[in-house]
Amino acid sequence: MDLAGEVAAVGSAVTTVRVGDRVVVDPSLSEVPDGSALAGRGDLYGELGVIGGTVDGGYAERCLVPSTHVHRVPDGMDDVTAAVFPTAWLTAWHALIEVGQLQAGETLLVHAAGSGVSVAAIQIARWRGARVLATAGGAAKVARAAGLGVDAVCDNRTDDVTAFAMAATGGGGVDIVLDHVGPALFAPSLYALRPQGRMVVCGNTTGDQATIGSLGHLFHLGISIRGSDPYRYREFGEAWRVYTELAPAAEVAAELALGEAAEAHRLMESGSFFGKIVLRP
Repeated sequence: MDLAGEVAAVGSAVTTVRVGDRVVVDPSLSEVPDGSALAGRGDLYGELGVIGGTVDGGYAERCLVPSTHVHRVPDGMDDVTAAVFPTAWLTAWHALIEVGQLQAGETLLVHAAGSGVSVAAIQIARWRGARVLATAGGAAKVARAAGLGVDAVCDNRTDDVTAFAMAATGGGGVDIVLDHVGPALFAPSLYALRPQGRMVVCGNTTGDQATIGSLGHLFHLGISIRGSDPYRYREFGEAWRVYTELAPAAEVAAELALGEAAEAHRLMESGSFFGKIVLRP
């Protein structure tokens, strides 16, 4: 997005952004100052305003954003690399760093490796110094996932995910599972965890109801299930600084013009893509 005015991006550090600068926008309207036309929409556990979600501006050449919610894109970063950052990176960042407390040396299991959130999770976990196991649907996506630098990957359509995780950890189980898939892989994920392991849930792609097969397994092993709530305002700036330092390769399935948004939705619904779908105004 090109900026049409001079504002200050506020985070843990203040950065001046000027006319002509390229910026990324924090779409969450949490902590918008009272003087803004978009103030009062930051209820994290209620009606949280999200630009492009509950507030107009997602599919547009221009949109209204709070001056406190823009961050300058470095000169050396291309538009596509910047575009794939929000909101996939923030979803993964909050789930792994804030909620999951992922530590260096731990092992993460992440599903649907071809999704934007999972690609971001793999990048974040590798930056954190964690070991990464991944699953993907189908041989083609498994091959692509292997190219992301994961330590091991399996086909979640044909392989036993729990057995895969146990084999890859010498029978100990993984420290943390990032789950945005939901019921399709919920049970295998629980049984893939080590004692006192934790599952962080940040989505429900395959449905909104899941069954815990054994409460005894859950409490005997001290397993925890943590819901990943909305990210906080400060986190966007923190994650953006890490992202700009890493400048990871953007996994992009397709680039389409803004007028082709319907085609982009059809592609997304097909599930036959790997990475992000980018719309260009």
